[in-house]
Amino acid sequence: MHIPHYRALILRKTFPELTELIDKSRLYYPRAYPRAKYNESKHAWTFPSGARITFGQMQNTADMYKYQGRAFDFIAFDELTHFTYEQYRYLKSRNRPNGPGTRVYMRATANPGGVGHGWVKERFIVPAPPMTPIREDVQYKTPEGDIVTATQTRIFVPAAVFDNKILMQNDPQYAARLASLPEADKRALLYGDWDSFSGQVFTEWRNNPNPDRTYTHVIEPFPIPKSWKIYRGFDFGYSRPFSVGWYAVDHDNRLYRFRELYGCTGTPNEGVKWEPARIAREIAAIEQDDPNLVGRTVHGIADPSIYDESRGESVAAMMEREGVYFDKADNKRIPGKMQLHNRLAFDENGFPMLYVFDTCRNFIRTIPALVYDETNVEDIDTDTEDHIYDECRYICMEYPINPPERVTEPPKPYSPLEHYDNPDSTVRYFRR
Repeated sequence: MHIPHYRALILRKTFPELTELIDKSRLYYPRAYPRAKYNESKHAWTFPSGARITFGQMQNTADMYKYQGRAFDFIAFDELTHFTYEQYRYLKSRNRPNGPGTRVYMRATANPGGVGHGWVKERFIVPAPPMTPIREDVQYKTPEGDIVTATQTRIFVPAAVFDNKILMQNDPQYAARLASLPEADKRALLYGDWDSFSGQVFTEWRNNPNPDRTYTHVIEPFPIPKSWKIYRGFDFGYSRPFSVGWYAVDHDNRLYRFRELYGCTGTPNEGVKWEPARIAREIAAIEQDDPNLVGRTVHGIADPSIYDESRGESVAAMMEREGVYFDKADNKRIPGKMQLHNRLAFDENGFPMLYVFDTCRNFIRTIPALVYDETNVEDIDTDTEDHIYDECRYICMEYPINPPERVTEPPKPYSPLEHYDNPDSTVRYFRR
């Protein structure tokens, strides 16, 4: 705070959510810096040196452009999972020094759940155990043509309620109140379980491969019998990912997703920008090479929007020229969602009506991370990475099934030792 040009930004999704942080700043900052001034209209503290800390919000994706052209030596996200990856990535470009002598970095706190749950888990939880730096090498070219390699690091610092000794001393019943919440909230907020969270759409999902294939949706690959029908689901995307999924249907009408082609750059929800003809050629190549597809009749099902000719030749027509065909899917959103619920539910013997080969990594990554829309509470939040979900529900609507009598696997008892040995179990604090 002694550097005049220092600038910091503390973010929440909305200004009302900043109330507690602002109240705490009013308590702490004047004690440390008696001449510090808070500007109500600008939501900013100015310190005697001229340094400034601003409280900001990004309720909508476009709100990130309010910070265009601005520089912040320090950026903090409170509840990072409330933000999209696009917002986070853009704010990284604003994290730069305003002058010499400052340290440039970012911090974030988070709980499981929210629209950003999937990308936060993939970026901070999955790559490495807790307290292990995650190193990412990036390259750029200088004006002289030299290639420079730089390393960026980030780290996942777990923090469960049990780590907050002062809170537990002041309120010993707080953990008990968290334990009384519904199971998903309990596991997320008490234990920091990133596989279970409030707002999760498909709470039936289980990734517990075992030889019996019970109480799991993820299984090891096997050769698809020749007598089973094969379907291909398709959801087109350009700037957003496209998704192609191949499914087999057994004689009990059970679905098996055994192959996928996902047009993502590797950055969450960013498309590879392939033209329809190129997608079709890749589909054709896969179907001529994959042993489970060679020589098989494949029934294509896609969103009817690919037949739209209002802006020129349709996506479907361009793909047909490459020998890849689709029928129009029944794309009703809520019935399609309910069909996927029905498929994921376990029967009395622990068997679902949809299995996914463990090679379909993008399905396994994105489906459990889907959350409900805040406005249309019966539907998926379309700001999430929902493209695989869309093509899956098209297939589910081809083979609708009745809701089964739902049976869930009994939750495992909590073990503190197992909890802290599990790298996926807790997280509250991230560093870029």
